[in-house]
Amino acid sequence: MSITVTFIDPRGNPVTAVAEPGDNLLRLGQAAGLPLEGTCEGQMACSTCHVIVAGDWFDRLAAASEEEEDMLDFAAGVRRTSRLSCQIDLTGDMDGMTVSVPPETSDARRM
Repeated sequence: MSITVTFIDPRGNPVTAVAEPGDNLLRLGQAAGLPLEGTCEGQMACSTCHVIVAGDWFDRLAAASEEEEDMLDFAAGVRRTSRLSCQIDLTGDMDGMTVSVPPETSDARRM
């Protein structure tokens, strides 16, 4: 079973990516060419993989841990539905999810 995720890039353009259950949202976004740096490689020691989950999907996700909430305090452009993409492992019921990469995002890998 594949999972389709639509990313909205910092310019507002949709980018569709296909994953398998168990894939990680950060790695999927990076593979799709999005500016999700993920400096700490999923260790929750940075906020460079910050995304904004579409409101209708946000409440379907498992709640963020206290550690994730703390790291989001350092992210640019945080909204109520912000998450760290490294902390979202994809499941079949996430098929069709939409997440946005904030316009404030900067990816040092591309500088």
